[in-house]
Amino acid sequence: MADIKDAKIDAELRRGRGAASNASSRYDRLARVGFDDGWEPSDDAPPPLRTTVTLDTSRSVIATNNSPDLPFDQSINPYRGCEHGCIYCYARPTHAYLGLSPGLDFESRLLYKPGAAKLLAAELAKSSYRCKLIALGTNTDPYQPIEREYKITRQILEVLAACDHPLSITTKSALVTRDIDILAPMAKKGLILVAVSVTTLDRRLARSMEPRASTPERRLEAIGALAEAGIPTAVFASPMIPSLNDHELEAILDRAAAAGATRASYIPLRLPLEIADLFREWLEQNEPGRAKRVMKLIKELRGGKVNDPRFGHRMRGEGAYADLIAKRFAAAVERFGLNRDPRSEPTTTLFRKPAPSGPPAPETPQLRLF
Repeated sequence: MADIKDAKIDAELRRGRGAASNASSRYDRLARVGFDDGWEPSDDAPPPLRTTVTLDTSRSVIATNNSPDLPFDQSINPYRGCEHGCIYCYARPTHAYLGLSPGLDFESRLLYKPGAAKLLAAELAKSSYRCKLIALGTNTDPYQPIEREYKITRQILEVLAACDHPLSITTKSALVTRDIDILAPMAKKGLILVAVSVTTLDRRLARSMEPRASTPERRLEAIGALAEAGIPTAVFASPMIPSLNDHELEAILDRAAAAGATRASYIPLRLPLEIADLFREWLEQNEPGRAKRVMKLIKELRGGKVNDPRFGHRMRGEGAYADLIAKRFAAAVERFGLNRDPRSEPTTTLFRKPAPSGPPAPETPQLRLF
């Protein structure tokens, strides 16, 4: 069923998924549509859509960017595609590069990088490498469900910890607490910041909008566990969706601060490329009474369009509605004591290159020739 580029897929077959369709990618020359031609017996229903995991043979693991909107220029994504299935995920269009659909393929046809840790160690060991913050989970979640089995993220953390390399993590999964044994020692050296994304406190809305991510309560518990372990923790109240979850902004920041978060940020919803149709389709099926108003307000945020890709605008939006959210966020941050500590990046001064064959060589005094 995952191979059919169907415009619509039966709700029972996609139970627990975010997208409702699996349209061909924007790079496909031909679009395939499933239909019943009468030749196949209709007594047996097709099997439910299952997750498949395929080997990713990438030869490098560190991705770079020069976007002025991002606070990092190096990132690692252990997986392509994300089983969390968040309907608004800005990474969905990247699946088109693989010849797959940004719809159901994105959340059910995943790729993993088994050699990521070795590739990372090799890249860090290069004489040309200069230590800068590495952001983990900027495209797809490093702690999505398959991480329990594959443990690629944990292997990457072990390499970075051994090298004293600075790192930030963004996730919607309480699984991040599994790695506190690695993250806490890094935190003592000033090497780590973990951000947990909390989009809504409404469990029903979260189940519909982010079907396989941890529940809101579990994410707040994760913030508490990380903070208790001395790990600097932030909350991302993102994305803020007008007339759907934006009224929860203050409540999310309040609960996160009470759990132990010290930093916060938000981003209004943006709908680049295929995400616009996928999100609109989800709205009409799950929030039909609010669909028109939500889309109208999104366009107000984006200069009359569903997306504005311009640097300096895409992360904040513009207009009266965007200004209102920004003012509410600033007031809530002040009220709940967030963002008061200096927003300095994790330190780069402790970094040691790994030895060519494995972990970093021990720190020893340099011998003198004479």
